[in-house]
Amino acid sequence: MVAAAAGCLALAWWQWTRWESTSGSFQNLGYALQWPMFAGFCFYAYYKFVRYEEAPPEPRAAVTEIPADLLPERAAPAPTADDDPALREYNAYLADLARANRAEADNEGRTHP
Repeated sequence: MVAAAAGCLALAWWQWTRWESTSGSFQNLGYALQWPMFAGFCFYAYYKFVRYEEAPPEPRAAVTEIPADLLPERAAPAPTADDDPALREYNAYLADLARANRAEADNEGRTHP
């Protein structure tokens, strides 16, 4: 932690000297002000880690179910008309394709869904 904070402060110093040079820009100034905050975060993270080791926070109960009234009610599906001859013909065609696919898979020794 000390090495990380020292590295951050060294980078801040380097950016500060770049900003003071003739080729420095305000971007270097921004970085020079940002790196000390990273060093402070290193200390803060270490402090929190030590505190959590000494007294871990109480585990919270996890929510395992969604309350029934949380989501809006779904609309009921529209009833389908079974008397449509085009639909009946198309479904029969799909059933024939599925049977042919299963028969082909059985002949080739493949497994089928």
